[in-house]
Amino acid sequence: MFAVVRTGGKQYRVHPGDKIVVEKLDGSAGDKVTLGDVLLAGDGGSLKDTKGLTVAAEIVAQAKGDKVTVFKKRRRHNYRRKKGHRQQHTILKIVAIGDHKAEKKAAPKAEAAPAEKAPAKASKAKPDSAPAEVDATPTENPAPNNEAAANPPAQSTDAPPKAAKAKPADKPTAKTPSTKNAAPAKGAAKKAPKGK
Repeated sequence: MFAVVRTGGKQYRVHPGDKIVVEKLDGSAGDKVTLGDVLLAGDGGSLKDTKGLTVAAEIVAQAKGDKVTVFKKRRRHNYRRKKGHRQQHTILKIVAIGDHKAEKKAAPKAEAAPAEKAPAKASKAKPDSAPAEVDATPTENPAPNNEAAANPPAQSTDAPPKAAKAKPADKPTAKTPSTKNAAPAKGAAKKAPKGK
């Protein structure tokens, strides 16, 4: 069964068991609320009489909506006002529409039959079988990030491969940036030209 109820100037189509967010109502979490302004009610394709029909609900929580920024400006008058607002809401769970109550889903009962099947599956498994190994090597990226890797220079088959230059071990490998072409610092003394 469904019903269309009006609360807080808005209309909501509800079924037993639904949760809806409405404008703030008095009460705290767990309180019972009755919505008496029922506009339409029906079951499947047939409509029911709404005279005297009420919708019973339970308050789940009192909450606030998303923040809305209100910004006012009048150009050329140096007028700006910025305010934030969060609307108060009440979250309701529909318990019943008239005499139709929400159907509770029954928890599945533990049966002995599945427990008997579990050892049978274990006996089918081979005790000597090892778990399947997973190859964890990463695959090569089909699209390289830089152009040099995407377009390597072509090597001729006639020429022998170039040997890598051996670096001496005693020289440091770290290089310092060159300051030869750097701009002089502000306020620094200018170098005098060399005399001949």
